[in-house]
Amino acid sequence: MKTLVDKLQIIGLKENGFSNREVARMVKCDRKTVAKYWNEYLSQKAELNVPKQDYKELQEKITMPPKYNSANRKRTKFTIEVEEALNKILESEARKDKVLGSHKQGLTKVQIHDALVNAGFSISLSTINAEINRIRNTTKECFVRQEYSYGDRLEYDFGEVKLVIGGTVKVYHMAVLSSPGGNFRWAYLYNNQKKDVFMDSHVQFFEMMGGVYREVVYDNMKNVVTRFIGRNEKKLNEDLIKLSIYYGFGINVTNCFSANEKGYVESSVKILRNAIFSKQYEFNTLEDARDYLSSQLIKLNADSNISEEKEHLLPYKPKLELAEISENIVNSYSFVCVDNNFYSVPEYLVGKTVIVKKYYDKIAVYSNNTKVCEHLRLDGCKQMKVDIYHYLNTLQKKPGAIRNSLALKSIPSLKNIFDKYYTQNPRKFIEIFMDHKHLNIEEIIKVLEDKQNIISIDLIKAPSFIYDSTKAQLMQYNSLGVSGGGL
Repeated sequence: MKTLVDKLQIIGLKENGFSNREVARMVKCDRKTVAKYWNEYLSQKAELNVPKQDYKELQEKITMPPKYNSANRKRTKFTIEVEEALNKILESEARKDKVLGSHKQGLTKVQIHDALVNAGFSISLSTINAEINRIRNTTKECFVRQEYSYGDRLEYDFGEVKLVIGGTVKVYHMAVLSSPGGNFRWAYLYNNQKKDVFMDSHVQFFEMMGGVYREVVYDNMKNVVTRFIGRNEKKLNEDLIKLSIYYGFGINVTNCFSANEKGYVESSVKILRNAIFSKQYEFNTLEDARDYLSSQLIKLNADSNISEEKEHLLPYKPKLELAEISENIVNSYSFVCVDNNFYSVPEYLVGKTVIVKKYYDKIAVYSNNTKVCEHLRLDGCKQMKVDIYHYLNTLQKKPGAIRNSLALKSIPSLKNIFDKYYTQNPRKFIEIFMDHKHLNIEEIIKVLEDKQNIISIDLIKAPSFIYDSTKAQLMQYNSLGVSGGGL
Protein backbone atom coordinates (compact mmCIF):
# COMPACT_ATOMS: atom_id res chain seq x y z
CA MET A 1 0.00 0.00 0.00
CA LYS A 2 1.41 3.38 -1.05
CA THR A 3 1.87 6.18 1.46
CA LEU A 4 1.74 9.96 1.24
CA VAL A 5 5.54 9.97 0.83
CA ASP A 6 5.23 7.65 -2.19
CA LYS A 7 2.62 9.95 -3.68
CA LEU A 8 4.94 12.95 -3.17
CA GLN A 9 7.85 11.08 -4.80
CA ILE A 10 5.76 10.09 -7.83
CA ILE A 11 4.55 13.67 -8.41
CA GLY A 12 8.07 15.08 -7.94
CA LEU A 13 9.66 12.66 -10.42
CA LYS A 14 6.96 13.32 -13.02
CA GLU A 15 7.41 17.08 -12.70
CA ASN A 16 11.12 16.53 -13.37
CA GLY A 17 10.30 14.89 -16.71
CA PHE A 18 10.60 11.18 -15.95
CA SER A 19 8.35 8.82 -17.84
CA ASN A 20 5.75 6.62 -16.15
CA ARG A 21 7.92 3.55 -16.79
CA GLU A 22 10.99 5.20 -15.21
CA VAL A 23 9.01 6.44 -12.17
CA ALA A 24 7.42 3.03 -11.70
CA ARG A 25 10.87 1.39 -11.66
CA MET A 26 12.27 3.90 -9.16
CA VAL A 27 9.25 3.86 -6.81
CA LYS A 28 8.73 0.12 -7.33
CA CYS A 29 5.10 0.18 -8.31
CA ASP A 30 2.92 -0.38 -11.36
CA ARG A 31 2.86 2.13 -14.25
CA LYS A 32 -0.91 2.37 -13.90
CA THR A 33 -0.46 3.52 -10.30
CA VAL A 34 1.97 6.22 -11.43
CA ALA A 35 -0.47 7.35 -14.13
CA LYS A 36 -3.35 7.38 -11.65
CA TYR A 37 -1.65 9.64 -9.12
CA TRP A 38 -0.14 11.92 -11.76
CA ASN A 39 -3.42 12.38 -13.67
CA GLU A 40 -5.32 13.05 -10.42
CA TYR A 41 -2.73 15.65 -9.48
CA LEU A 42 -2.91 17.40 -12.89
CA SER A 43 -6.71 17.47 -12.74
CA GLN A 44 -6.75 18.89 -9.20
CA LYS A 45 -4.03 21.40 -10.07
CA ALA A 46 -6.10 22.62 -13.02
CA GLU A 47 -9.12 23.15 -10.76
CA LEU A 48 -7.04 25.49 -8.58
CA ASN A 49 -6.91 27.93 -11.51
CA VAL A 50 -10.72 28.13 -11.58
CA PRO A 51 -11.89 31.04 -9.38
CA LYS A 52 -13.68 29.71 -6.31
CA GLN A 53 -14.62 31.13 -2.93
CA ASP A 54 -13.59 28.00 -0.99
CA TYR A 55 -10.67 25.76 -2.01
CA LYS A 56 -10.69 23.72 1.23
CA GLU A 57 -12.22 20.54 -0.22
CA LEU A 58 -9.86 20.59 -3.22
CA GLN A 59 -6.84 21.20 -0.99
CA GLU A 60 -7.80 18.20 1.14
CA LYS A 61 -7.96 15.99 -1.95
CA ILE A 62 -4.50 17.10 -3.12
CA THR A 63 -2.87 16.51 0.26
CA MET A 64 -4.81 13.34 1.11
CA PRO A 65 -2.80 10.10 1.54
CA PRO A 66 -3.50 7.35 -1.02
CA LYS A 67 -6.44 5.11 -0.12
CA TYR A 68 -7.96 2.07 -1.71
CA ASN A 69 -11.55 1.04 -2.27
CA SER A 70 -11.88 -2.35 -0.60
CA ALA A 71 -15.67 -2.60 -0.85
CA ASN A 72 -15.55 -5.24 -3.59
CA ARG A 73 -12.45 -7.01 -2.34
CA LYS A 74 -12.90 -10.77 -1.88
CA ARG A 75 -11.91 -12.47 1.38
CA THR A 76 -8.94 -14.77 1.04
CA LYS A 77 -8.30 -15.81 4.66
CA PHE A 78 -11.89 -16.18 5.86
CA THR A 79 -12.58 -19.42 4.03
CA ILE A 80 -15.58 -21.74 4.23
CA GLU A 81 -13.63 -23.93 6.68
CA VAL A 82 -12.97 -20.97 8.99
CA GLU A 83 -16.61 -19.93 8.76
CA GLU A 84 -17.78 -23.45 9.71
CA ALA A 85 -15.38 -23.56 12.70
CA LEU A 86 -16.55 -20.11 13.84
CA ASN A 87 -20.19 -21.14 13.55
CA LYS A 88 -19.53 -24.23 15.70
CA ILE A 89 -18.02 -22.04 18.44
CA LEU A 90 -20.95 -19.63 18.29
CA GLU A 91 -23.39 -22.57 18.41
CA SER A 92 -21.58 -23.87 21.50
CA GLU A 93 -21.99 -20.43 23.07
CA ALA A 94 -25.69 -20.54 22.24
CA ARG A 95 -26.00 -23.91 24.01
CA LYS A 96 -24.25 -22.43 27.04
CA ASP A 97 -26.78 -19.57 27.01
CA LYS A 98 -29.58 -22.14 27.02
CA VAL A 99 -28.10 -24.05 29.99
CA LEU A 100 -27.14 -21.03 32.12
CA GLY A 101 -29.85 -18.63 31.00
CA SER A 102 -28.93 -14.99 31.48
CA HIS A 103 -25.20 -14.86 32.27
CA LYS A 104 -21.97 -13.00 31.59
CA GLN A 105 -19.57 -15.86 30.92
CA GLY A 106 -19.48 -15.81 27.15
CA LEU A 107 -16.22 -16.29 25.29
CA THR A 108 -14.61 -13.01 24.24
CA LYS A 109 -13.64 -12.34 20.65
CA VAL A 110 -10.00 -12.79 21.60
CA GLN A 111 -10.76 -16.21 23.08
CA ILE A 112 -12.72 -17.21 19.96
CA HIS A 113 -9.80 -16.08 17.78
CA ASP A 114 -7.36 -18.07 19.94
CA ALA A 115 -9.55 -21.17 19.57
CA LEU A 116 -9.49 -20.84 15.78
CA VAL A 117 -5.72 -20.31 15.69
CA ASN A 118 -5.21 -23.34 17.96
CA ALA A 119 -7.36 -25.33 15.53
CA GLY A 120 -4.79 -24.58 12.80
CA PHE A 121 -6.35 -21.63 10.98
CA SER A 122 -4.18 -18.66 9.99
CA ILE A 123 -6.43 -15.64 10.36
CA SER A 124 -6.19 -12.24 12.02
CA LEU A 125 -8.10 -11.07 15.06
CA SER A 126 -9.50 -8.07 13.17
CA THR A 127 -11.06 -10.36 10.56
CA ILE A 128 -12.74 -12.48 13.22
CA ASN A 129 -13.90 -9.37 15.10
CA ALA A 130 -15.47 -7.97 11.95
CA GLU A 131 -17.26 -11.25 11.18
CA ILE A 132 -18.58 -11.66 14.74
CA ASN A 133 -19.77 -8.03 14.70
CA ARG A 134 -21.55 -8.72 11.43
CA ILE A 135 -23.26 -11.81 12.87
CA ARG A 136 -24.11 -10.24 16.21
CA ASN A 137 -24.53 -6.72 14.86
CA THR A 138 -22.70 -5.30 17.89
CA THR A 139 -20.58 -2.21 18.46
CA LYS A 140 -17.37 -1.92 20.46
CA GLU A 141 -17.41 -0.82 24.08
CA CYS A 142 -15.19 2.07 25.12
CA PHE A 143 -13.09 2.11 28.31
CA VAL A 144 -11.20 5.06 29.80
CA ARG A 145 -7.61 4.16 30.70
CA GLN A 146 -6.16 5.57 33.92
CA GLU A 147 -2.84 5.23 35.74
CA TYR A 148 -2.20 5.14 39.51
CA SER A 149 0.82 4.85 41.76
CA TYR A 150 1.56 1.66 43.68
CA GLY A 151 -0.55 1.21 46.79
CA ASP A 152 -2.78 4.22 46.15
CA ARG A 153 -5.98 2.68 44.83
CA LEU A 154 -7.98 -0.53 45.18
CA GLU A 155 -11.27 -0.96 43.33
CA TYR A 156 -14.08 -3.22 44.60
CA ASP A 157 -17.10 -4.77 42.93
CA PHE A 158 -19.33 -7.84 42.86
CA GLY A 159 -19.90 -9.96 39.76
CA GLU A 160 -22.41 -12.75 39.25
CA VAL A 161 -21.51 -16.11 37.73
CA LYS A 162 -23.81 -19.02 36.93
CA LEU A 163 -22.30 -22.38 37.76
CA VAL A 164 -23.54 -25.94 37.61
CA ILE A 165 -22.71 -27.42 41.03
CA GLY A 166 -23.58 -31.08 41.50
CA GLY A 167 -25.90 -30.93 38.49
CA THR A 168 -27.81 -27.84 39.70
CA VAL A 169 -27.57 -24.39 38.09
CA LYS A 170 -27.16 -21.63 40.68
CA VAL A 171 -26.02 -18.02 40.75
CA TYR A 172 -22.85 -17.34 42.76
CA HIS A 173 -21.14 -14.05 43.53
CA MET A 174 -17.52 -13.05 42.98
CA ALA A 175 -16.14 -10.35 45.22
CA VAL A 176 -13.58 -8.80 42.85
CA LEU A 177 -10.73 -6.61 44.15
CA SER A 178 -8.46 -4.97 41.59
CA SER A 179 -5.37 -2.81 41.77
CA PRO A 180 -4.90 -0.64 38.66
CA GLY A 181 -1.42 0.41 39.81
CA GLY A 182 -0.13 -3.14 40.19
CA ASN A 183 -2.23 -4.57 37.33
CA PHE A 184 -3.49 -7.16 39.82
CA ARG A 185 -6.91 -8.83 39.99
CA TRP A 186 -8.27 -11.15 42.66
CA ALA A 187 -11.65 -12.69 43.45
CA TYR A 188 -13.45 -14.76 46.10
CA LEU A 189 -16.52 -16.89 45.38
CA TYR A 190 -19.50 -16.60 47.73
CA ASN A 191 -23.15 -17.68 47.94
CA ASN A 192 -24.46 -14.13 48.32
CA GLN A 193 -23.54 -10.44 48.58
CA LYS A 194 -24.59 -9.88 52.18
CA LYS A 195 -22.76 -7.68 54.66
CA ASP A 196 -20.74 -10.46 56.30
CA VAL A 197 -19.50 -11.62 52.88
CA PHE A 198 -18.66 -8.04 51.90
CA MET A 199 -16.64 -7.53 55.08
CA ASP A 200 -14.94 -10.93 54.91
CA SER A 201 -13.66 -10.34 51.37
CA HIS A 202 -11.81 -7.20 52.53
CA VAL A 203 -10.21 -8.93 55.50
CA GLN A 204 -9.18 -11.97 53.45
CA PHE A 205 -7.64 -9.74 50.78
CA PHE A 206 -5.67 -7.59 53.23
CA GLU A 207 -4.44 -10.76 54.96
CA MET A 208 -3.25 -12.16 51.64
CA MET A 209 -1.56 -8.89 50.66
CA GLY A 210 0.08 -8.32 54.04
CA GLY A 211 -0.86 -4.65 53.89
CA VAL A 212 -3.58 -2.12 53.03
CA TYR A 213 -4.24 0.30 50.16
CA ARG A 214 -4.64 4.00 50.87
CA GLU A 215 -8.02 4.22 49.14
CA VAL A 216 -10.75 1.73 48.21
CA VAL A 217 -13.24 2.71 45.50
CA TYR A 218 -16.85 1.43 45.47
CA ASP A 219 -20.06 1.96 43.58
CA ASN A 220 -23.33 2.73 45.36
CA MET A 221 -24.11 -0.82 46.56
CA LYS A 222 -26.14 -1.31 49.77
CA ASN A 223 -23.11 -2.51 51.71
CA VAL A 224 -21.49 0.88 51.06
CA VAL A 225 -24.32 3.44 50.99
CA THR A 226 -27.06 3.05 53.61
CA ARG A 227 -29.22 5.79 52.11
CA PHE A 228 -29.08 8.94 49.99
CA ILE A 229 -29.66 12.34 51.55
CA GLY A 230 -30.74 14.76 48.85
CA ARG A 231 -29.22 14.46 45.38
CA ASN A 232 -25.52 14.19 46.18
CA GLU A 233 -25.00 13.43 49.88
CA LYS A 234 -24.74 9.79 50.96
CA LYS A 235 -24.82 8.09 54.34
CA LEU A 236 -22.13 5.41 54.46
CA ASN A 237 -22.61 2.01 56.07
CA GLU A 238 -21.32 2.04 59.66
CA ASP A 239 -19.68 -1.38 59.35
CA LEU A 240 -17.67 -0.17 56.35
CA ILE A 241 -16.67 2.95 58.30
CA LYS A 242 -15.44 0.77 61.20
CA LEU A 243 -13.49 -1.37 58.74
CA SER A 244 -11.97 1.78 57.23
CA ILE A 245 -11.00 3.17 60.66
CA TYR A 246 -9.33 -0.07 61.74
CA TYR A 247 -7.31 -0.67 58.56
CA GLY A 248 -6.74 3.00 57.75
CA PHE A 249 -7.96 3.21 54.13
CA GLY A 250 -10.03 6.02 52.63
CA ILE A 251 -13.50 5.41 51.17
CA ASN A 252 -14.26 6.69 47.67
CA VAL A 253 -17.80 6.19 46.34
CA THR A 254 -18.41 6.81 42.64
CA ASN A 255 -21.25 8.89 41.27
CA CYS A 256 -24.44 7.04 40.41
CA PHE A 257 -24.43 5.29 37.02
CA SER A 258 -20.73 6.15 36.54
CA ALA A 259 -19.02 2.79 36.10
CA ASN A 260 -16.19 4.51 34.24
CA GLU A 261 -15.05 6.02 37.56
CA LYS A 262 -13.89 2.55 38.60
CA GLY A 263 -13.34 1.21 35.13
CA TYR A 264 -10.47 -1.12 36.06
CA VAL A 265 -12.56 -3.31 38.35
CA GLU A 266 -15.52 -3.13 35.95
CA SER A 267 -13.33 -4.60 33.24
CA SER A 268 -11.77 -6.99 35.78
CA VAL A 269 -15.16 -8.55 36.56
CA LYS A 270 -15.66 -9.27 32.86
CA ILE A 271 -12.11 -10.47 32.33
CA LEU A 272 -12.15 -12.86 35.31
CA ARG A 273 -15.61 -14.17 34.57
CA ASN A 274 -14.84 -14.81 30.90
CA ALA A 275 -11.27 -16.05 31.32
CA ILE A 276 -12.09 -18.42 34.18
CA PHE A 277 -15.72 -19.54 33.97
CA SER A 278 -16.55 -19.29 30.26
CA LYS A 279 -14.97 -22.65 29.45
CA GLN A 280 -15.31 -24.44 32.79
CA TYR A 281 -18.59 -23.90 34.61
CA GLU A 282 -19.52 -27.38 35.91
CA PHE A 283 -18.15 -28.63 39.25
CA ASN A 284 -18.98 -31.34 41.77
CA THR A 285 -18.89 -28.99 44.77
CA LEU A 286 -18.55 -25.28 45.51
CA GLU A 287 -15.14 -25.98 47.06
CA ASP A 288 -14.01 -27.43 43.72
CA ALA A 289 -15.12 -24.22 42.00
CA ARG A 290 -13.25 -22.11 44.56
CA ASP A 291 -10.07 -24.15 44.14
CA TYR A 292 -10.33 -23.81 40.37
CA LEU A 293 -10.83 -20.04 40.68
CA SER A 294 -7.77 -19.72 42.93
CA SER A 295 -5.53 -21.72 40.58
CA GLN A 296 -6.62 -19.70 37.53
CA LEU A 297 -6.08 -16.37 39.32
CA ILE A 298 -2.45 -17.30 39.98
CA LYS A 299 -1.94 -17.87 36.25
CA LEU A 300 -3.73 -14.65 35.24
CA ASN A 301 -1.67 -12.55 37.66
CA ALA A 302 1.66 -14.02 36.60
CA ASP A 303 2.61 -10.81 34.75
CA SER A 304 1.33 -8.35 37.36
CA ASN A 305 3.50 -5.97 39.39
CA ILE A 306 2.03 -7.03 42.72
CA SER A 307 5.41 -7.91 44.26
CA GLU A 308 6.62 -4.34 43.75
CA GLU A 309 3.31 -2.87 44.88
CA LYS A 310 3.32 -4.75 48.20
CA GLU A 311 6.34 -2.69 49.23
CA HIS A 312 4.24 0.50 48.98
CA LEU A 313 1.19 -0.62 50.98
CA LEU A 314 0.20 0.68 54.40
CA PRO A 315 1.53 -1.47 57.29
CA TYR A 316 -0.15 -4.79 58.06
CA LYS A 317 -2.63 -4.99 60.95
CA PRO A 318 -3.78 -8.17 62.72
CA LYS A 319 -6.78 -9.86 61.16
CA LEU A 320 -10.01 -8.12 62.15
CA GLU A 321 -12.50 -10.32 64.03
CA LEU A 322 -15.74 -10.13 62.03
CA ALA A 323 -18.02 -12.43 63.99
CA GLU A 324 -21.40 -11.22 65.23
CA ILE A 325 -21.58 -12.27 68.89
CA SER A 326 -24.82 -13.20 70.64
CA GLU A 327 -26.07 -15.08 73.70
CA ASN A 328 -28.33 -18.09 73.09
CA ILE A 329 -30.19 -20.46 75.39
CA VAL A 330 -29.87 -24.16 74.50
CA ASN A 331 -33.34 -25.72 74.10
CA SER A 332 -34.47 -29.16 75.31
CA TYR A 333 -33.35 -30.79 72.06
CA SER A 334 -29.84 -29.40 72.64
CA PHE A 335 -30.18 -26.86 69.80
CA VAL A 336 -29.31 -23.18 69.54
CA CYS A 337 -31.28 -21.05 67.10
CA VAL A 338 -29.31 -18.71 64.80
CA ASP A 339 -31.07 -16.77 62.02
CA ASN A 340 -34.08 -19.13 62.22
CA ASN A 341 -31.88 -22.21 61.73
CA PHE A 342 -31.01 -24.76 64.42
CA TYR A 343 -27.58 -26.14 65.34
CA SER A 344 -26.86 -28.92 67.84
CA VAL A 345 -24.54 -28.44 70.83
CA PRO A 346 -23.28 -30.96 73.42
CA GLU A 347 -26.19 -32.37 75.47
CA TYR A 348 -24.86 -31.25 78.85
CA LEU A 349 -25.57 -27.63 77.84
CA VAL A 350 -29.37 -28.05 77.69
CA GLY A 351 -31.02 -25.09 79.40
CA LYS A 352 -27.77 -23.14 79.71
CA THR A 353 -26.75 -19.87 78.04
CA VAL A 354 -23.93 -20.08 75.50
CA ILE A 355 -22.04 -17.54 73.38
CA VAL A 356 -22.44 -17.87 69.62
CA LYS A 357 -20.00 -16.28 67.16
CA LYS A 358 -21.57 -16.00 63.71
CA TYR A 359 -19.28 -15.73 60.68
CA TYR A 360 -20.27 -15.55 57.00
CA ASP A 361 -19.65 -19.28 56.52
CA LYS A 362 -19.83 -20.86 59.99
CA ILE A 363 -20.96 -20.50 63.61
CA ALA A 364 -18.86 -21.28 66.69
CA VAL A 365 -20.39 -21.98 70.12
CA TYR A 366 -18.59 -21.14 73.39
CA SER A 367 -19.30 -22.06 76.99
CA ASN A 368 -17.18 -20.78 79.90
CA ASN A 369 -14.81 -19.16 77.35
CA THR A 370 -14.18 -22.55 75.71
CA LYS A 371 -15.27 -23.47 72.18
CA VAL A 372 -17.53 -26.51 72.45
CA CYS A 373 -18.53 -26.98 68.80
CA GLU A 374 -18.57 -25.48 65.33
CA HIS A 375 -20.95 -25.82 62.36
CA LEU A 376 -21.07 -24.64 58.75
CA ARG A 377 -23.80 -22.01 58.39
CA LEU A 378 -27.10 -22.98 56.81
CA ASP A 379 -28.52 -20.73 54.07
CA GLY A 380 -32.21 -21.57 54.34
CA CYS A 381 -34.83 -21.15 57.07
CA LYS A 382 -35.84 -23.59 59.85
CA GLN A 383 -33.17 -26.06 58.78
CA MET A 384 -31.18 -28.17 61.24
CA LYS A 385 -27.52 -29.08 61.58
CA VAL A 386 -27.06 -32.08 63.89
CA ASP A 387 -23.92 -33.76 65.22
CA ILE A 388 -24.59 -37.27 66.59
CA TYR A 389 -21.56 -36.98 68.89
CA HIS A 390 -23.52 -34.38 70.88
CA TYR A 391 -26.13 -37.00 71.95
CA LEU A 392 -24.14 -40.13 72.85
CA ASN A 393 -24.77 -40.05 76.62
CA THR A 394 -28.51 -39.60 76.14
CA LEU A 395 -28.64 -42.35 73.51
CA GLN A 396 -26.78 -44.67 75.87
CA LYS A 397 -29.58 -44.20 78.38
CA LYS A 398 -32.30 -44.37 75.71
CA PRO A 399 -30.94 -46.69 72.97
CA GLY A 400 -34.38 -47.16 71.44
CA ALA A 401 -34.43 -43.47 70.50
CA ILE A 402 -31.61 -43.93 67.98
CA ARG A 403 -33.80 -45.57 65.31
CA ASN A 404 -35.77 -42.46 64.26
CA SER A 405 -33.42 -39.78 65.58
CA LEU A 406 -32.50 -36.82 63.42
CA ALA A 407 -28.91 -37.29 64.56
CA LEU A 408 -28.77 -40.71 62.86
CA LYS A 409 -30.75 -39.67 59.76
CA SER A 410 -28.41 -36.73 59.20
CA ILE A 411 -25.66 -39.22 58.25
CA PRO A 412 -27.18 -41.50 55.54
CA SER A 413 -24.21 -43.90 55.43
CA LEU A 414 -24.42 -44.42 59.20
CA LYS A 415 -28.19 -44.87 58.97
CA ASN A 416 -27.71 -47.58 56.34
CA ILE A 417 -25.35 -49.50 58.65
CA PHE A 418 -27.84 -49.27 61.52
CA ASP A 419 -30.80 -50.39 59.37
CA LYS A 420 -28.82 -53.29 57.92
CA TYR A 421 -27.29 -54.74 61.07
CA TYR A 422 -28.46 -53.12 64.31
CA THR A 423 -32.21 -52.51 64.20
CA GLN A 424 -32.75 -55.41 66.64
CA ASN A 425 -29.80 -54.46 68.84
CA PRO A 426 -29.54 -50.63 69.10
CA ARG A 427 -27.80 -50.94 72.47
CA LYS A 428 -24.88 -52.76 70.83
CA PHE A 429 -24.73 -50.02 68.21
CA ILE A 430 -24.45 -47.34 70.90
CA GLU A 431 -21.87 -49.32 72.86
CA ILE A 432 -19.59 -49.67 69.86
CA PHE A 433 -20.04 -45.98 69.06
CA MET A 434 -19.19 -44.97 72.65
CA ASP A 435 -16.10 -47.17 72.71
CA HIS A 436 -14.79 -45.48 69.56
CA LYS A 437 -16.11 -41.92 69.92
CA HIS A 438 -12.56 -40.57 69.59
CA LEU A 439 -12.67 -41.57 65.89
CA ASN A 440 -14.26 -39.58 63.07
CA ILE A 441 -17.54 -40.73 61.57
CA GLU A 442 -15.97 -42.53 58.56
CA GLU A 443 -13.72 -44.54 60.88
CA ILE A 444 -16.64 -45.43 63.18
CA ILE A 445 -18.70 -46.67 60.22
CA LYS A 446 -15.83 -48.99 59.30
CA VAL A 447 -15.62 -50.26 62.90
CA LEU A 448 -19.37 -50.95 62.96
CA GLU A 449 -19.10 -52.92 59.72
CA ASP A 450 -16.09 -54.90 60.98
CA LYS A 451 -17.81 -55.73 64.26
CA GLN A 452 -20.88 -57.00 62.41
CA ASN A 453 -18.73 -59.18 60.17
CA ILE A 454 -17.17 -60.81 63.24
CA ILE A 455 -20.61 -61.50 64.70
CA SER A 456 -21.75 -63.01 61.38
CA ILE A 457 -18.72 -65.34 61.28
CA ASP A 458 -19.48 -66.54 64.86
CA LEU A 459 -23.07 -67.30 63.86
CA ILE A 460 -21.88 -69.32 60.88
CA LYS A 461 -19.64 -71.41 63.16
CA ALA A 462 -22.41 -72.01 65.75
CA PRO A 463 -24.30 -74.87 63.97
CA SER A 464 -21.09 -76.92 63.58
CA PHE A 465 -20.38 -76.56 67.29
CA ILE A 466 -23.91 -77.63 68.23
CA TYR A 467 -23.70 -80.63 65.87
CA ASP A 468 -20.40 -81.79 67.39
CA SER A 469 -21.83 -81.51 70.93
CA THR A 470 -24.96 -83.52 70.04
CA LYS A 471 -22.89 -86.21 68.35
CA ALA A 472 -20.74 -86.65 71.49
CA GLN A 473 -23.83 -87.07 73.67
CA LEU A 474 -25.24 -89.80 71.35
CA MET A 475 -21.96 -91.69 71.49
CA GLN A 476 -22.15 -91.64 75.32
CA TYR A 477 -25.69 -93.03 75.22
CA ASN A 478 -24.61 -95.78 72.78
CA SER A 479 -21.76 -96.84 75.08
CA LEU A 480 -24.31 -97.41 77.87
CA GLY A 481 -26.46 -99.56 75.59
CA VAL A 482 -29.33 -97.12 75.57
CA SER A 483 -31.33 -97.04 72.34
CA GLY A 484 -34.70 -95.84 71.32
CA GLY A 485 -35.89 -99.30 70.13
CA GLY A 486 -35.00 -101.34 73.28
CA LEU A 487 -37.81 -100.03 75.41
